[in-house]
Amino acid sequence: MTASTAVYAPIPLLDLRAQYATIRDEVTVAIAEVCESQRFIGGPEVVACEEEIAAYCGCRHGIGVSSGTDALLVGMMAMGIGPGDEVIVPALTFFATGGCVARLGATPVFVDIDPKSFNVTAKLIEPAITERTKLIIPVHLYGQCAEMENIMALADRRGIPVLEDAAQSIGAERNGRKAGQFGRLTTFSFFPSKNLGAFGDGGMIVTDDTDLADRLRLLRDHGASPKYYHSHVGGNFRLDAIQAAVLRVKLRHLDDWSRRRAENARRYGGLLGSGATVFVRTPVISPGNVSIYNQYVIRAPRRDALRRRLTECRIGTEIYYPLPLHLQACFAHLGGKAGDCPIAEQAADEVLALPVYPELTLSQQQRVAETIKEFYATGA
Repeated sequence: MTASTAVYAPIPLLDLRAQYATIRDEVTVAIAEVCESQRFIGGPEVVACEEEIAAYCGCRHGIGVSSGTDALLVGMMAMGIGPGDEVIVPALTFFATGGCVARLGATPVFVDIDPKSFNVTAKLIEPAITERTKLIIPVHLYGQCAEMENIMALADRRGIPVLEDAAQSIGAERNGRKAGQFGRLTTFSFFPSKNLGAFGDGGMIVTDDTDLADRLRLLRDHGASPKYYHSHVGGNFRLDAIQAAVLRVKLRHLDDWSRRRAENARRYGGLLGSGATVFVRTPVISPGNVSIYNQYVIRAPRRDALRRRLTECRIGTEIYYPLPLHLQACFAHLGGKAGDCPIAEQAADEVLALPVYPELTLSQQQRVAETIKEFYATGA
């Protein structure tokens, strides 16, 4: 009986119920304490969460917000991005990176990616800089940092601030420095699928800039200080206390979960290293980087057919992302066309995320690898 014909229990892309089973009692107590306090907006849980995550990232300030998307939005608002400005972003990333630029009336300028790390590089960014460039947003995609030393050197030389989009990379390191310690500010997402995921939406901004932190706190609460007196037009970008309480519990386990993801990634390297190497390419981690493997992304020819086979075998997968930003319909007015970012376009046709969550077992990983090998061996 082959992997494609056997009847197996499903292997989800992510099993949050398995994670929850290990922290149920801690989370229940934390949520109950918020309910007893009846302080659902702001308050001590949010302050403690901000302080703990900032300390974890090695930064002075943490500003809790309502989502990773809102972290990008209010972060750019605080940095004064608006109409007439250009912001450099990768062509291959989650939509929010470019979408928030457009929401502020600025122009996203899409650049190609490195074929190994999937991240932008200084060499790719530099030709896109113009006199209108007001911000560079490198994305630490899939759990590993971009080459921030070179990017920061370029940005400093040209006098352009940098915002790190670390939505997928809390805890990732580059040459001993964590994501969040390079740019003027760094944004994180706590969407439930993230390594540090809330029980709903949530986000965080970290920075060492006290003036910027004060501005961010003002803008996330309608620009009001004191209450009902508005010096700026902000928004409702606050982090809920219940989400903060959940995040504080999960933060205590984050390094262990990320370590176990990395172990699973190494295991995949061995399992896919025989018989499948000529077909799929496993992730390449850049020298000096420590990846948290928010996603384990292979490059696979005939990706869509392979994904169908995995689905038939009840193995969860996802495509991050099937269409680069410069080819999205909402950005058609910017004139992007096929061939502008060829590496990102090829990646969009080949990338496939496999299950890598901490509770994944050896037998489950073996089944994933065997199914992939069988697919290519049979020429399906």
